[in-house]
Amino acid sequence: MKTLSLCLGLAATIIVPAARAQSSVDVYGLMDAALVQERGISKVSSGVSAGSRLGFRGAESLGNGLQAVFTLEAGLLSDTGRSDQAGQLFGRQAFVGLSSPLGMLTVGRQYNLQSQALTDVADPFEGGMAGASTNVAGYSATRIDNTVRYTSPTVRGVTATLMFGAGEHSGIASDQRSLGLALGYVNGPLTLRLARQSRGGDAGRADVNNTILAGNYNFGPATAFAGYGRNTGDGSSLFFADNPYGAPQAPAQSADSRDAIVGVSVPLGAATVLASIVHKDDRDAANRDAQQLALGATYALSKRSKLYVAYAQIRNHNGAAYMVGNATEVGTGDRAFNIGLRHAF
Repeated sequence: MKTLSLCLGLAATIIVPAARAQSSVDVYGLMDAALVQERGISKVSSGVSAGSRLGFRGAESLGNGLQAVFTLEAGLLSDTGRSDQAGQLFGRQAFVGLSSPLGMLTVGRQYNLQSQALTDVADPFEGGMAGASTNVAGYSATRIDNTVRYTSPTVRGVTATLMFGAGEHSGIASDQRSLGLALGYVNGPLTLRLARQSRGGDAGRADVNNTILAGNYNFGPATAFAGYGRNTGDGSSLFFADNPYGAPQAPAQSADSRDAIVGVSVPLGAATVLASIVHKDDRDAANRDAQQLALGATYALSKRSKLYVAYAQIRNHNGAAYMVGNATEVGTGDRAFNIGLRHAF
C-alpha cells in the first residue's frame, strides 16, 4: 500500500502540472493619451493613435493540434477612466472558438474585414492619429456583433477569411445580416489583401457594400502603402447628420463613392516619419468629394512606449462634411493636430 501511495503521489505531481501547462491566459493592454487641437478646441483625448484597452486572451490544448481559444477586450478612455464603445464592457472584441491545423473558427463580436484591410494594410497611420484614413475612406462598423468567422491556414503566403453576421435586428430588412470575405497574400516585403464587407440595408434601401484592395511593400529605407476602395448603398460612407460646418443645406450621405489612398513610412533610427493622401470620389449627383493630407512621426522610447505627433487637413467640396478625427474620435473640424504617448503592456 505504501508503494502504491508513493506511485500515485509521484504520478499526481507529474500529471497535474502537465495538465495546467496545456492552458494559458494572458493579460495585455495599451494606454494612449494625447493633446488634441481641432477647430478651436484644445483637449486631452484617449486612444488617439490606437484605442486604449485592457484584454484577456487564452488557449487550451485539446490534443491533436486542436485548441480552444478566447479573447475579451475592453475599450478604455484614459482621460476619464470610463468605458469606450458606448459603455460596452468588452466592446473591442469578445469571442470564443477553436483553432486547428485546418484553420480557426471563432464566434462573437469581431473586427470587420474591410475595415481591417484598410487600417492594417493600406494606411501608414494604421487608422490612428489625425492621419487616420478612416476619416475619409470607407465606412462599415469597425466591429460587428453576432458573427461567425473562419480563417484558413496560410498556404504559400495565401490566407482566406469568411465572416457571417447574424444581424438580429428584428423588423429591419434582411435583419441587417452581414457577410465578409477577405483574401490575403504575404511574400517577404509584399503584403496584399482584398476584402469585402456587405450588410442588408434598412427597409426599402439597397444593401451596403464596402470593398477594398490594399497593399504595402517594404523597400528597406521606406515602406509604401496604397489602397483603392468602392462603397455603395446608403450608409457606405461616413455621414454626420449634425451638419458640423453649418452649411445652408445639410449634406446628404453618399451612396456611391470610390476611395484612393497612398502613403509612406520612413524609419530613421528610433523615429518613423509618416505621410498619406486620401481621396474620396463621390459618384452621386452632389459630387461631394474630399481630400485628406496627413503628416506625422513616431519616436520609440522602448519596445513598448512611443511618442507621436500628427497633423491632417481635409479639403471638402460641394458641401461634403468629412472631419479629421483619430482612432477613437470622429473629430469636429477639417484639421487637427495631435501630440501624445502610448504604452503597451
